Amino acid sequence: MGHIVNAKEEIYHALADRLCKSPEGAPINETLLAILQRLYSESEAIVGSKFPLVPLPLKKIAASTGMGEAELVVVLNDMSDKGLVMDLPRNDSTYYMLAPVVVGFFEYTFMRTGNQVEMKELAELFDRYFKSDGVMQEIGGFDTKIMRTLVYENVIPFAVETEVVDYERASEIIRQSRGGAITMCACRHEAEHLGKACDAPVDVCTSLGAAAEWIIRKGLGKPASVDDLLRVLDQTQELGLVHLCDNVLNRPAYICHCCGCCCKMLNTINEQNIFAASPSNFIPAVIPQNCIHCGVCANKCPIDAIVMSAADDGGDIPRLINGRCLGCGVCSSACPAEALPMSRRQDLHVPPADMKEKMQRMMIEKGRG
Repeated sequence: MGHIVNAKEEIYHALADRLCKSPEGAPINETLLAILQRLYSESEAIVGSKFPLVPLPLKKIAASTGMGEAELVVVLNDMSDKGLVMDLPRNDSTYYMLAPVVVGFFEYTFMRTGNQVEMKELAELFDRYFKSDGVMQEIGGFDTKIMRTLVYENVIPFAVETEVVDYERASEIIRQSRGGAITMCACRHEAEHLGKACDAPVDVCTSLGAAAEWIIRKGLGKPASVDDLLRVLDQTQELGLVHLCDNVLNRPAYICHCCGCCCKMLNTINEQNIFAASPSNFIPAVIPQNCIHCGVCANKCPIDAIVMSAADDGGDIPRLINGRCLGCGVCSSACPAEALPMSRRQDLHVPPADMKEKMQRMMIEKGRG
């Protein structure tokens, strides 16, 4: 039986190696292999291991895998239904892309419900994987981030309103998308299975454009109008959640509404000090004379970027921890005394133009370009 076990292990090692070569990366360890064995059948793992790095039509995928098109399309359709492959209409053809770990089959696994025992086991495995040495450093620890932060629009200073461009405004990104989809938050759903979920709503994750069309087609979310998505934006802002967006300039695929406890991106900052999201182009500036020493700002900050320190009048005032603030605007919006207005950063972050440029940058930074 030894040779059979070894052959099976080789199949999943080959798949892990392919996922490791993706722009986002996926460091290989025993936990990743355990996840792959639960998500992929052996035939799916073989196909996945031979997938090209760029989206291609069926004919070219067949050439790289050595399978006939009729046989291959059945496997690809099954993989797509499980969120392991993206099948994307393009012109008169369909292009296929192997889903990375994030943003990819982690999210698509927990955007759906399933067998409670299996989902709990997967939640435990994914949680262990993302906390493993080097995993989030590889996925999010380089200059080009997976996501970027969107500032709360109600705290943008009036004096700089005219300078703020569309890619910085969550509401404008949503309007330009002409609608999308609302899905279950994968991070909070995973946290539920771990017994760690907070009280933030689960059904608020926003997908846009072609990503939303795919989400709806796969039954992972429900269609949402622009007004629906704007209502979610308002709802999550009232709750003090952080808006994290796909880190591209044009046609972002998603906007997440994140808490510091469940969200993979923010939780990684809190637990590992690794920033997988770029900051917004804003940062709070303390006005000491306005501060009433209530500490609301420090309590509301989801990544502990604010501490209260002694002031000359004997009270405590907020102090920003250098280099930690995402510029989300949560503290500024929550402040009852308007003592933390947002100001424009000196060095502005301009995201990659599109997904292609983002992936190219990531590959170059990781020495795979």
